Amino acid sequence: MVSSKDVAKHAGVSQTTVSRVLNSPEFVKKPTFDKVMKAIHDLNYVPNGHARSLVQNKTETIALLSGPLHNPFFVDTTSAIVHYANEMGYRVNVQFVNDQKLNEAYATAIEHKVDGVILSCILLDDPIFEKLTRMNIPFITYNRKHKNNEYFVEIDNFEAGYLAAKHMIEQGHTAIAWVGGTLTVSTFNNRYLGFLQAIKDHKLSLPEQYIINTDASKQAITHAFHKLMQLEHRPTAICAGADSLALFLIDVAIQENYTVPEDISIIGIDNVDLSSHGSIQLTTVGSISEQNLGYLAIRELIEMIENKKNSCIQITESVKVFHRSTTQKI
Repeated sequence: MVSSKDVAKHAGVSQTTVSRVLNSPEFVKKPTFDKVMKAIHDLNYVPNGHARSLVQNKTETIALLSGPLHNPFFVDTTSAIVHYANEMGYRVNVQFVNDQKLNEAYATAIEHKVDGVILSCILLDDPIFEKLTRMNIPFITYNRKHKNNEYFVEIDNFEAGYLAAKHMIEQGHTAIAWVGGTLTVSTFNNRYLGFLQAIKDHKLSLPEQYIINTDASKQAITHAFHKLMQLEHRPTAICAGADSLALFLIDVAIQENYTVPEDISIIGIDNVDLSSHGSIQLTTVGSISEQNLGYLAIRELIEMIENKKNSCIQITESVKVFHRSTTQKI
């Protein structure tokens, strides 16, 4: 097996020079660099990635903590993150977790040395934020953010909730329900607050039974739909806190022989790729730029890692309504 010592001998340089060519080529003169690279080519030498990582104090590995794959948002963002990271020479260790097992996921993510952490499952009041800060590990959150309001990429969630309700009001609906997720995360909390503000601004009544915040599971969303549709004065429209919840609601409606949007209008938030599918055409609220939040976040994280950039990242994408086929005027 060819070693760096063999390369050094073939090129007529020291092993230190070979190491410098592999790890810090910008400090090597071009004639020397060319000579070493020729020797590497001639001998078909493959540098030891582990050894190189020790020299550079880098693992070229990023930990990703993503939400569960039954949510198409995380399918889209995980694909974008892994693709971009791989293009930039990084491996990604992925964990798909739910909010009930966050502590275990955090422990697994940081028990091995990584160059950075990207996560979508942080809570508003989550101690992992301070822990990562103290450990001096570059990290960024996407879709959700911590109450410290630092190192995040998101859409304008308050405005998204507001626009979802406003769209229904503009379609003539006055009986509008909300079905969202847990308010311990910034995403659902801020979307819900935006929804409430739109209802207040347009002076509509909002019965307590029309507000359902759940654990975002399919079982909980099914129960929420049944509860709403069994009311004496049932809503004519539902604003879902995420596209994943809207898709669950549409599925339940179809199974229960309701027609969307004729019997019930449904709008989501996120504008996942699946929402524009020809057989679904979900009306939703999403980023005006339509850029993938996972892509934006991993791009910022790698910039932090490679340039030792410690400046605070605060990216909030503006939003708009994507009017498709699951809402209609009444």
